[in-house]
Amino acid sequence: MRFKDRRDAGRQLAERLKEYTGRSDVVVLALPRGGVPVAYEVAHRLRVPLDIFLVRKLGVPGHPELAMGAIAEGGVEVLSDDLIRDLGVPTALVRQVAAREKLELDRRDRQYRGGRSLAPVRDRVVILIDDGLATGSTMQAAVTALGQLSPSRIIVAVPVGARDTCARLQQFADEVVCLDTPEPFQAVGLWYEHFDQTTDEEVHRLLEGTGQVIA
Repeated sequence: MRFKDRRDAGRQLAERLKEYTGRSDVVVLALPRGGVPVAYEVAHRLRVPLDIFLVRKLGVPGHPELAMGAIAEGGVEVLSDDLIRDLGVPTALVRQVAAREKLELDRRDRQYRGGRSLAPVRDRVVILIDDGLATGSTMQAAVTALGQLSPSRIIVAVPVGARDTCARLQQFADEVVCLDTPEPFQAVGLWYEHFDQTTDEEVHRLLEGTGQVIA
């Protein structure tokens, strides 16, 4: 399965999640930036609120697309200890990368939210969306952080993901929805015809345009 773009992927994902349409106890949270166009379509079609959940991948120095962990709002950090050990990444370098990504996390908080708090998630069904899952470290960090906010249920939903990653995340989330788990997987972008980087401006436009963002 290949998707035309993230919006197309969101429309197809919404079909799999239609049982949640119009429910007052459901909120969709997107992982910015790439998850926002996908989540916009899901929230719009399910007629439920949309917000973002801030999380940053910790890329291996020299190979930034390879995740050695992730951090999320609320001070949560998830590290791939085996990968870090196998690659011989020094602890000091891991901490340096984490500090840099924390600055970007704080910047996005100010830019995207402008001081607004996260949408209420306590006792709600949270549908957590990204544009795909490779290593899953970023999503795992988000699920771990959200779990501390006492939602009634956490559903990870993505258009495409590595089979092993989707299976592993079932240990952390209440449900994992992956529309497609192709093998070999290689990279998320391979399963989209158009996979341009999502800009801050697009995130703003989609969040403001939905009319569903919780203040």
